[in-house]
Amino acid sequence: MTGLIERVIICLGGFFGAIGVATAAMASHGENPRNLAAISAICLAHGPALLAVGLARRGRGLEAAALVLSAGTLVFAGDLALREYAGQALFPGAAPLGGGAMLLGWAGVVAWGLFAKFGRN
Repeated sequence: MTGLIERVIICLGGFFGAIGVATAAMASHGENPRNLAAISAICLAHGPALLAVGLARRGRGLEAAALVLSAGTLVFAGDLALREYAGQALFPGAAPLGGGAMLLGWAGVVAWGLFAKFGRN
């Protein structure tokens, strides 16, 4: 992975981890915590995964999967946050697009695991 992309992926992992913790706290104090709980679950699942990928330094295929996963998480969580606080969607179809991107990112991780060449250290 290139140094800049590694740093971006690691920072996004940390960002999503922090958002996950914050929204979990907010969900525990709200009247209708459904969206906040969903944001927390998505961010707390994907943040550590992105952190691990960023630290793995395993190549462009995994880097691409992580960027797609990041974009999907950002769109999905952003859409839910806007629905929670502004009462409207990010844009029509944002949640399914973000969810689809997350699925595609995870599929990329699977493909990388199946087809990447691993050397012995």
